[in-house]
Amino acid sequence: MIQRIQSIFLLLSSIGFFSLFTLPFAVSDTVIPELLADRMYNIMDHVILIILTVLGGLSGLTAIFLFKNRELQIKLSHILIILTILLPLVAFLLIYNEGTAMIEGARIDDGAGLYVVAIDIVFAFLASYFIKKDQKLVESMDRLR
Repeated sequence: MIQRIQSIFLLLSSIGFFSLFTLPFAVSDTVIPELLADRMYNIMDHVILIILTVLGGLSGLTAIFLFKNRELQIKLSHILIILTILLPLVAFLLIYNEGTAMIEGARIDDGAGLYVVAIDIVFAFLASYFIKKDQKLVESMDRLR
């Protein structure tokens, strides 16, 4: 059902993904022309990051409403976990590849977006755990009939 605990975790994970449109992954104290022209590195700086964020947010929202099809809900929660792990890795690789010509003495600090992704990983794992637990409960009730 929609009011189960896994729905809350999926919703929180989706909110976390969509909040990345406003939160930066990295913040710099100096302007780096190609990489950090606005002194912030967020998902709007690369199209791959936008696609991963939208897919992650939509997969979490879609999984909420698939409460009658738990097998598909489990698959979507696994996709959500993969996207949650893949997003910071791709962001790190992009900032590493594009940041090779950094200005000497420029300091890049991590932003709030990285911490939101870390919290999203926890929410995605908890949602997957509770979906599997719900599936086991339904299977055990079927054996009693």
